[in-house]
Amino acid sequence: MPQSIIEAMIANENAAAARHDHYLYITYERSDRTGGHLWQERVVDTDAGRLRLLLAEDGKPISAERHMQELDRLSAIAADPAAFARRQSSVLNEEKRAREMLEELPHDFLFDDVVLENGIWRMNFRPNPSYTPSSIEERILHNMAGRLVIDAHDLRLIHMDFHLTQDVSIGFGLLANIRAGTNFISDHQIADGHWHTVHIATQVRARAILVKSLNLNLDLVRTDFVSLDRSLTIPQAVALLEK
Repeated sequence: MPQSIIEAMIANENAAAARHDHYLYITYERSDRTGGHLWQERVVDTDAGRLRLLLAEDGKPISAERHMQELDRLSAIAADPAAFARRQSSVLNEEKRAREMLEELPHDFLFDDVVLENGIWRMNFRPNPSYTPSSIEERILHNMAGRLVIDAHDLRLIHMDFHLTQDVSIGFGLLANIRAGTNFISDHQIADGHWHTVHIATQVRARAILVKSLNLNLDLVRTDFVSLDRSLTIPQAVALLEK
């Protein structure tokens, strides 16, 4: 039974992603991208990718000079949308990464403590010892365990967390070691009648041959969603941010 619930949930998540709904929202992010600072940004989704305008850092509004730099950066994007689209095409966003991890659940994991309570499914998962991973990504995922929370009515994901239970060596440890404690967390909720990803947290602990240590850290919160037209262009998105 857990597999059928999860497969239905995955189908619904993929269908929602395929609609390419666009929103304007506010994010609070602390990550490697922000240099460890807490950035508050206004964000607009487009088919080509996300456009961002930095509003504040560590709780303080950015300076007038930095604001002008942000506007200049956005103006350059509006002037050459194709270049922005090309750069974004290689970016794997957090939602896509989460869906790829979910796709592995039905066949790569076993489920324990499956409980339906107050319209919510809760379950734990662990690697299926009979499954043989066929790629580096699957090897890493196969050493993870975690927890799922699913809305029983809509069959939509509320919460997921994966954590690596033991170190994983890539290339016999010559290329990299992904360390236990690496984790991925994603939280979802309904706002204005739509499901949104409202929180993502990742922490990747690794040691690579070319880089002494690698820490990929992200803690991202999204709020204040406003629905936008799906036909929104990049110049129109820039104009929205500049308002």
